[in-house]
Amino acid sequence: MKTIGVLALQGAVREHMNMIEKAGAQAVAVKKVEQLADIDGLIIPGGESTTIGKLMRKYGFDVAIREFAEAKPIMGTCAGMIVLAKEIVGNEEPHLQLLDISIERNAFGRQVDSFEEYLTIPGVGEDFCSVFIRAPLVAEVKHKDIEVLATVNDRPVIVRQGNVLAMSFHPELTNDERIHRMFVNMVEE
Repeated sequence: MKTIGVLALQGAVREHMNMIEKAGAQAVAVKKVEQLADIDGLIIPGGESTTIGKLMRKYGFDVAIREFAEAKPIMGTCAGMIVLAKEIVGNEEPHLQLLDISIERNAFGRQVDSFEEYLTIPGVGEDFCSVFIRAPLVAEVKHKDIEVLATVNDRPVIVRQGNVLAMSFHPELTNDERIHRMFVNMVEE
């Protein structure tokens, strides 16, 4: 059985861990850089991207996750997508720069503008309920290797580049483990 870690600096850690286990893998909260050596894949959860970025740098996760990504899959949700992006609109300093996209923070509006959208996603299926909360949006795909898996209003909301999968929404806030199962499959490949 594969082990998937959830970066436990901030965000919906427990919810992701529950979904990983529903999807058939073992879940672990990653609180120390050394734990990266013992996992097969990593999820960077939603939360507040600036805070996650600062904590990653403070504890050395930024360098360690870049090295991890050279050989193992990573998934980012909401703020995790921002953390993975090569460029953040508004000149905010990017964090990991593992995904060749430009990202716009809070592109769908404030907390009160949160919504659900049913998406058809290759490898997942139809009618996946996607929960958007202060969600980012891909402003620009910066490389031909980026695979856009779903859009809202013709704008990418889930993308994949090699072993990096990222989405604007929170799949962990539903009862549907299909996105996490897709990530488990990426880890098993």
